Amino acid sequence: MNFTGGLREYLETEKRILTELDLDAVNRLMEMMEEARLNHQRIFLCGNGGSAATASHFVCDFCKGVSLDQEIRYDMECLNDNVPHLTAIANDISYDDVFVIPLRAKLHPGDLVIAISGSGNSENVVRAVRYAKEHGGRTAVLVGYSGGKLLELADHAVHVKIDNMQIVEDVHMILDHMMMYVLTHPEK
Repeated sequence: MNFTGGLREYLETEKRILTELDLDAVNRLMEMMEEARLNHQRIFLCGNGGSAATASHFVCDFCKGVSLDQEIRYDMECLNDNVPHLTAIANDISYDDVFVIPLRAKLHPGDLVIAISGSGNSENVVRAVRYAKEHGGRTAVLVGYSGGKLLELADHAVHVKIDNMQIVEDVHMILDHMMMYVLTHPEK
């Protein structure tokens, strides 16, 4: 079997999408995150499936990697990382509320909620963004496809414009590493 044709096609598509990425939108997301850090505000992240893994990875990279030698560190929390809490809410209340319920206890005006959703339509993520906006939080989203409801709802968006979940999720993860690299190498 030879899969190289499909592999080449995938990589060529991903390279094209990366060159079309709106770097001004990425820069604005970084500014929002830096504003939160410097103002001692919290940053909450959330997502489902692969986007949950990306949200968790962001927290690891920014709280340890970027913040390690900073005087003012990132105060970030991934809302999908507390599995017992998440499953208790999903089982006893609703999966649609798994991110809103923790935000009710933790979100303060000015805090930043970053929601990650390939489709932009995950109801629990949409509810988290809506709640944050209604309660003085700032919101940013990483989305793909058409951007869905989140593209219209959020204060800011980084939109990966392709109908391919794997490439959308790849690019969202690249955004994490790209931003981390720039913030840890300010001379670049």
